[in-house]
Order: sequence, then C-alpha cells, then structure tokens
Amino acid sequence: MERTFAIIKPDAVRKKLAGPILTRIEEAGFLVRGLRMIQMSRREAEGFYHVHRERPFFGGLTDFMSSGPSLVMCLEAPDAIRKWRELMGATDPSKAAPGTLRKDFGASIDNNATHGSDAPETAAFELGYFFRGMELS
Repeated sequence: MERTFAIIKPDAVRKKLAGPILTRIEEAGFLVRGLRMIQMSRREAEGFYHVHRERPFFGGLTDFMSSGPSLVMCLEAPDAIRKWRELMGATDPSKAAPGTLRKDFGASIDNNATHGSDAPETAAFELGYFFRGMELS
C-alpha cells in the first residue's frame, strides 16, 4: 500500500463538488486515511507551493488556494500516487481524458478542482505539511 496527498481545491468546494469527488475517490478503490477541511492563509499557501516561488503563476496560485476552504486528504491504495494522478487527469481540464476528475469538474488550468502529489518525496512533504503522524490511521 502507498499513501499520497490530495486536495479538493476551493473552486470545487465552492461549487459543492466535494461529495461527488469523494465518492469517485472511494469508488476508485482509495481508502481515505485522513481528511480535513481547511482554509489556508496566503502564507500557508506560499509555504506549501514554495517549489513554484519563481514561476510567474505563483502569486495567482497562492491567492486562489487561500481564497476559500479546501479539503486536504491522505489517500491510500496500491500505487496510490500514480493511481490518483490518473484519476485527476491532466492539469488543464480541456486536455484531460474523459471520466477524469479535472475533465468532469475543472473549469480551467487555474480552477481544476484537485491537486495531488507527483512523487513519493512530494507526498511525504505534503502529507507532513497538513497532518501530524498520529492523525493518519
């Protein structure tokens, strides 16, 4: 079993899509090992997305991620990182495969409903950013 980090972003929470997305996560065979609704401050979003600090989209991304509540999750499944990224689909919903979360629920490359870790090291950092060890069953 492997664990990964996932976010249902503010755009999806605002549109009341968290329930349908969670249903799809469970139907895909993931176990939700940690779940919390949060609203990141701008500073927390900047810390979380620090690897993108020099990119031109950093300010817009951190503004967006601190614009409203999100659901942060620890998901568990065999090959969870790859499986979650496959379920999410391409970052740009217009290029995402049919049936993926971003294709079905995302509006744009900036408002694409979900986030997920891209590697084991990233997952470890991201899970640790939002969950203390004892919080994950």
